[in-house]
Amino acid sequence: MLERAVQVIEEVRRHTDSVLLWHSLSGKDSIALLDLLYPRFRRVACLFQYMVKGLESELVYADYANRKYPNIEFYQVPHFVLFTYIKTGCMGVEKDKEQRLYEMNDMNRMVKERLGIEWACFGFKQSDSFNRKLTLRSYKDGMEAICWRTRNFYPLSTYQNKDVLRYIRDNNLKQPTNYDGKGQSSGCVVNDPAYLEWLRDNWPNDYRKMRQAMPKTKFIIRLNENKQQREDGDWAE
Repeated sequence: MLERAVQVIEEVRRHTDSVLLWHSLSGKDSIALLDLLYPRFRRVACLFQYMVKGLESELVYADYANRKYPNIEFYQVPHFVLFTYIKTGCMGVEKDKEQRLYEMNDMNRMVKERLGIEWACFGFKQSDSFNRKLTLRSYKDGMEAICWRTRNFYPLSTYQNKDVLRYIRDNNLKQPTNYDGKGQSSGCVVNDPAYLEWLRDNWPNDYRKMRQAMPKTKFIIRLNENKQQREDGDWAE
């Protein structure tokens, strides 16, 4: 049991019975958080940001969540990074110079207002990066996990990846996606050759959708394969 995470959640529950969970679908933090939040709130709205809409490799996790937690609400919105891709034509996306750009805070505020939910939950951890450590440690709530000003909370703030994976294993939850062989689960990272090769080898229909939506992804795999060939050749010499 993630006791400190439960304490954070229970503290927020004293102030609201509804919560917005930013859910990556296939990520370990999101899988664990939904399991922790569901029995403690009357309303749990899961929001997924997609880079390419309708990937089966992601939606199998949405199907799993809806079966296991039948009263959740599930919503999809474009990832805020996708708006930058559209504005600049990055990765071969059809370019629209008039596209408005958004930050994560903009998306969070808009979704909260639309759904009528004041509190949002994120899977950020101090162990994720130095910047997240600084940000989360600045929250003087005694648990380094609640921002009362923005009404956002981070139950996993003080945990390591191994702690979250242990919770998933001990509670027989669906295992997160692991495409790099290192136990990470970063979701749809369109410029990561490990992710693209995993998609190609395991979800060919999704790979075709990815190539259609972002044509330049094919060059990432090609460059990575050429790099590996050069490295293998150097080793052979």
